[in-house]
Amino acid sequence: MQGTIQVSVVSGAADMRSYLRLSGPLPDQRPNRVPLLRMDEREFHDPKRNPQLVHCDVRYWLARRDGVPVGRIMGIIHRQHNQARGERTARFYDLVCIRDRSTVMALLDAAEHWAKNAGMDRIIGPFGFSDKDPQGLQIEGFEHLPVIATPTNPDWLPTLVEACGFAPFEDMVSYRMDIPARLPEVYHAIGERCLRNYHLHRVTLRSKRELKPWVVPVLRLVNATYGDLLGFTPMSEAEMKALAAKYMFILDPQLVHLIADANNEPVAFVIASPDMSEGFVKANGRLFPFGFLHILRAMKRSKQLDLLLGAVRPDLQGKGLTAALGVSLFDAARQRGFTHLDSHLIMERNTRMRAELERLGAVVWKRYRVYQRAMR
Repeated sequence: MQGTIQVSVVSGAADMRSYLRLSGPLPDQRPNRVPLLRMDEREFHDPKRNPQLVHCDVRYWLARRDGVPVGRIMGIIHRQHNQARGERTARFYDLVCIRDRSTVMALLDAAEHWAKNAGMDRIIGPFGFSDKDPQGLQIEGFEHLPVIATPTNPDWLPTLVEACGFAPFEDMVSYRMDIPARLPEVYHAIGERCLRNYHLHRVTLRSKRELKPWVVPVLRLVNATYGDLLGFTPMSEAEMKALAAKYMFILDPQLVHLIADANNEPVAFVIASPDMSEGFVKANGRLFPFGFLHILRAMKRSKQLDLLLGAVRPDLQGKGLTAALGVSLFDAARQRGFTHLDSHLIMERNTRMRAELERLGAVVWKRYRVYQRAMR
């Protein structure tokens, strides 16, 4: 006979170690799960390393059965975001547990009870501090490996969350697209005309040394562009530097394409990376001593290009800069031998971007969902 589930607040270093260890050993997890790097996970939950923890109220819970940890969840109240949007919304995140409805319900109820006592009127999730964290639960396309910064949940978890009274709040999709032999001539013409008419130029990056000074200006452009995205809050300079440090390891200057104005300020960019999912699987959460070699080897061998981030300055959107970026990115991708790309998460209601991809033959191959529940 199974014991009763008990949920308690994470308190102290020993509890946090138990919390972090739960990212791996539970049964009934996804067969093609892509584990997080343990170093990244520790840094995410460390206030000294993650500036976003300073702006939010955060609480952690562990579920135990007969004293053995069988689940975890994180609660977040992003005061800055709520104030800017006039909301009283809490978030749950980092939900990992055994395949058991009572465990899922106990964890979600703990997060909701905490949020309600803090004056919140609804809870959404899974959703982290920002759109840069893996959003939602994957609900379709489980046969495909997750890519970096996307959920890697088992296929049964969305059903259990829904059984606990959570309803769909926002859906995201990910596209697969073959790298075209050449983009239609109209893309070349539109892109070049836009550059010429607005006195813009492409920035050539030959090394990480040349790339590094552009990272923070590019993230400032993200701040100016991403206001309508779900859960987006402008990044502070400290958050920008932390994000830059986290991803500099994987950035390939040949796959970072920038367009700048006459003052050499970035006005548009796209960042892509060779898919590294198979390397993360082989690394099994450890970067050292050999995990980074698995990741580098996977990036070298991959034929899949993963889009990571992109933006166009608001006053220049719809002018042709996406065509200019597409031309240069696909030229680089073909030269490097990539055959297809993963678009990363796109909000289902972003009809402009979806239509652009679909015109080039892209098809949805993964779907993700953020859930919500009103406080009871």
